[in-house]
Amino acid sequence: MDRDYRDFKKRKLSASADGRGIVVAATATPGTLVHQATASTAANEWDEVFIRGVNTSASAVKLTIEWGGTTANDQVEITIPAEAGFSEVIPGHVLQNNREVRAFAASANVIVLHGYVNRFERTP
Repeated sequence: MDRDYRDFKKRKLSASADGRGIVVAATATPGTLVHQATASTAANEWDEVFIRGVNTSASAVKLTIEWGGTTANDQVEITIPAEAGFSEVIPGHVLQNNREVRAFAASANVIVLHGYVNRFERTP
């Protein structure tokens, strides 16, 4: 059976309180928890993750996303411009098997991550 629009539900990032932004407090690995993916390992069940970042400081700040692990191969780096509004960080990549998305930044408590998850799963 092919997947269609009814196969997913939009959800907040699991570490978000009430859908609000997540402040990146960590400055080294392991980073601040952003999201924990679905526990499923089925080929047709996953979380499609979208994250945008806001830098509240007056200087550009390097942000590192740890995508499913904490090794160098799991890390995605991006510099978030100062006071520039939303910057795309993760544009809809998939993750599953309870893998975590974590983040750390060169400066503590100035990057705020916002986003959502489309959870794809078979529902009766």
